[in-house]
Amino acid sequence: MTAPAQPETGPQRPGVLPSQELRALIAQGRISADVPIPAPQVQPASLDLRLGAIAHRVRASFLTGADSTVTERLERFAMHSIDLTQGAVLEKGCVYVIPLQERLDLPADVSAAANAKSSTGRLDLLTRLITDGGEEFDRVDPGYSGPLYAEISPRSFSVLVRPGMRLNQIRLRRGSLAFSDDDLRALHAREPLVDVAPIIDHGLAFSVDLTQRGDQPVGWRAKPHTGLIDLDRIAAYEASEFWEPLFPAPRGGLILDPGAFYILVSRESVAIPPNYAAEMQPYLAMAGEFRVHYAGFFDPGFGHASAGGAGSRGVLEVRCYEAPFALEHGQVVGRLVYEPMAEIPDVLYGADLASNYQGQGLKLAKQFRAP
Repeated sequence: MTAPAQPETGPQRPGVLPSQELRALIAQGRISADVPIPAPQVQPASLDLRLGAIAHRVRASFLTGADSTVTERLERFAMHSIDLTQGAVLEKGCVYVIPLQERLDLPADVSAAANAKSSTGRLDLLTRLITDGGEEFDRVDPGYSGPLYAEISPRSFSVLVRPGMRLNQIRLRRGSLAFSDDDLRALHAREPLVDVAPIIDHGLAFSVDLTQRGDQPVGWRAKPHTGLIDLDRIAAYEASEFWEPLFPAPRGGLILDPGAFYILVSRESVAIPPNYAAEMQPYLAMAGEFRVHYAGFFDPGFGHASAGGAGSRGVLEVRCYEAPFALEHGQVVGRLVYEPMAEIPDVLYGADLASNYQGQGLKLAKQFRAP
């Protein structure tokens, strides 16, 4: 289903840039690549980024800093380079820097943020964007002109990659997008965003669902010693070879083990209206020693009736740190921060794109067969 046309509001409206404006920037050369950018890379509110042909194994993760380039930093930290053209393995526990095929020449009022794609996060494949002169991961300053690189560190599984694979994505924004909790409450009153009473505090709170589901697991924990995953193979692997199913303790809840990686699901079913985008962010450091959601972009239409959805759960990618942590049903673990779109996208997540995770519940990455 194609999104309805939005009334003309002028070309410089602030907000997240939609699919049609991303295509315009590609046509203008503001987003470019040596190999033409195919249509499927353009998502409703983001652009998928493609791996280049060389991976640099580095001895440490790094940021470039304001006065340096990635190439200069690689001269210091690179150990060896790997040709990806015939496929190559990125080993669990190692760190790689891969030049991406796309480069940016952003207008002065447009900035960008990056995030891992959903399947990337569900594989515990830590993927972050770095740029020349960058002082933060996954953030691109307004007016940036230069190449893009992906830092990739497989945490649970070794993976086989090839040039052109899309592991992360970038979202462009024009101007300041302040969207207060009062704005969010008003939006929910007009158009319900979740199917329960919302908790709104610096965004829309997400909590974990650990209710008993008969013989169905409430989550999955990655096994520590597994085989290789070829990222191009869809529905090719048995879940039981890579994942351990989890069930609540007799008194409820789960104990998270330090260093372990979990796939859980939110208690809330969420909807993203066509004229908004959202990003999952950590809730509070004091909420517990764990990280939630490696892949944080929620596109317009996710879980929304206009795109064939009826509310979709958020899959939570959880890694515990330092000490065992008792996680209880309904505990708040993250928040969704909503942002207005500059325009309604001309395609929506779900029906328009046959999206993998529309209407999802607890679901592993697309490389695994349904358990």
